[in-house]
Amino acid sequence: MTDLVGMHAHEAAVRGLRASYDAIAPGAPMRLAKRTSNLFRPRARSSQPGLDVSGLRGVIDLDVPNRTADVQGMCTYEDLVDVTLPRGLIPLVVPQLRTITLGGAVTGLGIESTSFRSGLPHESVVEMDVFTGAGDVVTARPGGEHDLLFRTFPNSYGSLGYATRLRIELEQVPAYVALRHVRFGDLDVLAKTIDAIVEDREWEGARVDAVDGVVFAPDEAYLTLATWTDRAERTSDYTGMQVFFRSIQELETDTLTMHDYLWRWDTDWFWCSRALGAQHPVVRRLWPKRYLRSDVYHRLIGLEHRFGLMARLDARRGRPPSERVIQDIEVPVDRIAEFLRWFETDVGMRPVWLCPLRLRDTSVPAGSLSWPTYPLKPGTTYVNAGFWGAVPIRPGAQDGDVNRAIEDTVTRLGGHKSLYSDAYYDASTFDLLYDGANLARIKARYDPDSRLTGLYEKAVNRR
Repeated sequence: MTDLVGMHAHEAAVRGLRASYDAIAPGAPMRLAKRTSNLFRPRARSSQPGLDVSGLRGVIDLDVPNRTADVQGMCTYEDLVDVTLPRGLIPLVVPQLRTITLGGAVTGLGIESTSFRSGLPHESVVEMDVFTGAGDVVTARPGGEHDLLFRTFPNSYGSLGYATRLRIELEQVPAYVALRHVRFGDLDVLAKTIDAIVEDREWEGARVDAVDGVVFAPDEAYLTLATWTDRAERTSDYTGMQVFFRSIQELETDTLTMHDYLWRWDTDWFWCSRALGAQHPVVRRLWPKRYLRSDVYHRLIGLEHRFGLMARLDARRGRPPSERVIQDIEVPVDRIAEFLRWFETDVGMRPVWLCPLRLRDTSVPAGSLSWPTYPLKPGTTYVNAGFWGAVPIRPGAQDGDVNRAIEDTVTRLGGHKSLYSDAYYDASTFDLLYDGANLARIKARYDPDSRLTGLYEKAVNRR
């Protein structure tokens, strides 16, 4: 069981962070000094020293009776779950990949199969300490002095500061998860079923605690309905030779431990590990089990992006250049079938991951937005569609055309796009979609000298 860090060690880590801030030349831009990331936006390399966050990787404290945890900003969900799950607790939303950090999921966006009832990760934050561009640590909480920072921080991607400590809510869970993989041959029926499950939190009389889905083809889509349970006759293991996403097509029911359910997508990075050969039976037998992880694949892909070996080999074989299409988008549930049909015709990438969500905050007046930097409407069910890969650049087209078409279509359907990967919006459209005016006001207050890179510059200009 991972040890707790404790408040004294945390305070020492924050002092180290502040010292690294003081060591950066006045007026010079700042970024985190870290080697790993779950972002897919290439950015310019910098020779400038970064902010030292090396001491902010643990769980500070755990309040089991009140089901809360104080967690450092660079703590991964894997390390947090290692502390909470032995006590029968997990975060309300656990993003799919082990090495996503708490701070990253809040200043960016995270989502998972409990999001239809628990919203997004930032909605379970009780309060957080934010290290601002001015070098201050402020405690932001709903209704407090820094309420506007608290509300604007999600989806700001470090443009307003970095979370050093987050107090989050937890939920009690049993040891196992029972799964039902339900097939649909009609996308409209699929959408209506998602809507009903979100409203009723059950399907055919059985409770649904978590739900996500996979579209393998327009006439072959599945919803995986999960029910927490304390009983299991047998459990499956998808951390070795077996691949989880294939089981969805093969089994009607399944059972996993809670631990394995949380990380069911990480072992093969959903299905993206096949691009690295990791799903080939011979390769998989030789691939050490401890390296069947998303962070390993991410580093390998990073090397490819840096050196372009496969791109050069494809060029020698006469294959056309390709455009990277790695995106997560949300559209209202009544438009998801329309989006999927458009995507099949105009992009043609399979499979597509689906995850319904609804904002947890119901206290916001109608017509208002509780999280302005990613303005989803309270009371509205959305469906996240995730697709990750590359498509050939068609004759006469340019790199980026497909991603631009996705952006236009999502906007037309009343949705939004996450900003962890490539974005092509012009500045005025970006400000309209992500409430740039409010973001600028908050940034002026907490980063008056513009030490932190702005959101548009990060997301679109890749700085």
